[in-house]
Parts: sequence; structure tokens; C-alpha cells
Amino acid sequence: MTEVRLDDTQSATGSAMVYARKATDEQLARDARSGELHAFEAIMRRYNQRFFRLARSVTATDSDAEDALQDAYVRAFTNLESFEGRSTFSTWLSRIVLNEALGRTRRGQREREQFSQIQGDRLSNDDVVVPFDRDAPENPEALAERGQVRGLIEQAINRLPEGFRSVFVLRVVEQLSIEETAKILQIPEATVKTRTHRAKQQMKAQLQDMIDDALDDTFTFLGKRCDRTVARVLERLTLRER
Repeated sequence: MTEVRLDDTQSATGSAMVYARKATDEQLARDARSGELHAFEAIMRRYNQRFFRLARSVTATDSDAEDALQDAYVRAFTNLESFEGRSTFSTWLSRIVLNEALGRTRRGQREREQFSQIQGDRLSNDDVVVPFDRDAPENPEALAERGQVRGLIEQAINRLPEGFRSVFVLRVVEQLSIEETAKILQIPEATVKTRTHRAKQQMKAQLQDMIDDALDDTFTFLGKRCDRTVARVLERLTLRER
């Protein structure tokens, strides 16, 4: 029986909670096929975290990942009859989420290319275009001051090559097996092993670079804090001389 992991931001109550905890994926799929929405709700609560992470490993933003996840759920629910049981239900759903995220990313790339072409036609030779890199890391100083280790990790994941991000998320973050990861991504198991190893190496190198950059700014005492201390010391010294 698959262990249920309910989304912390939502709650199921009463019999629905018991049903969600005890039902297997196969039972949920069967009940959902019969049109029982509570079964599909239980499926979503069980896999929301995993599927969001999978979508986010492909898309550029959280909002795109969330939109892709919602569209994938609707697509899956309206096509439950196409699930033939050749793979596990979670793998089947994962493929739908992945395809939806990939499709959304490709559409976004085409739209950006078209927009850039239109803008390019409008620009004169004197115009200067400053590209915006949405994958650029945030200021390491800000991250260090806020203590957001998670932010550092997410940045490093974002900077992994496209083919490595999904493997890393499924294998390391979600801790799926090599076999299941290979089935979801439809790549050889050997490729999963290789990409996981290389992704870990790149993650370590990127995180080390971020930490090294942030070390110079650790325990900063600049700006208002510095001014305030200087002013107070000068004030005390002035009073002492009197």
C-alpha cells in the first residue's frame, strides 16, 4: 500500500481522510474512473508535492509549474479511461504532468522568440537592449542575511542542464527509484544513474561557489548599523570630554 502524504496546506476530513489514507493507487484510480471526485481529490493530495516538483524542474517559474499541474490534472481526470495499467498509476500521472510542463515551456519559448523578433523590428540601431536573465541567481548577500538555504538549493537546481533537473528532482528530492525515474522520463536506467551523479557534482560545485561568494559578506556591519554605532560612540566621547 502506498503511503499517503496529504498536502499540508489543505485538509480532508472524516471519512474522506480515512479513505485517502487506506486506499491504494489502484483503488483510487478505479473510483475516479467511476466519476467519484473525492477519489481524484485524494490522488491530488497524495501526489501534489511530487508532481509540482516535477513540473517545476521543467518550467521556469512556480506559477507556470502550478498552471501546468492544474492542466495536467484536468487532462488526466478527463482521460482516465486511457489508463491501461501497463505502468503504475503514479507513473502514468507523472508522464502527463511532465508532458504538460514541457508543452507549456515550449509554447513560452516560441512566444518569447516571436516577441523578441517583433521588438527587434521596432528598435533602431541606437537602441540598447538589456537582456533579462530570469534564471540568474539572487544576490548571495541577501540570501545569506535571510538564511534561506532552500533558496540556494533551488537556484542551483534551476541552473542544472534541462535534462538533469528532472532526474535530480525525482531521484534526490523525491527519492524515487532508478527504475521508476527511468519509466517516468522514458530514458535508460544507466542514463538516470549518470545524470544523477553528474547533477550532484554540479550542485555541490554551484553551492560551494555561492557559499564562497557569500562568505565575504557574512556578519556585515555596514549602512545604518555602522552609522548608528559611530554616532553613539562619538556622542558618548563628546559627553565624556565635557
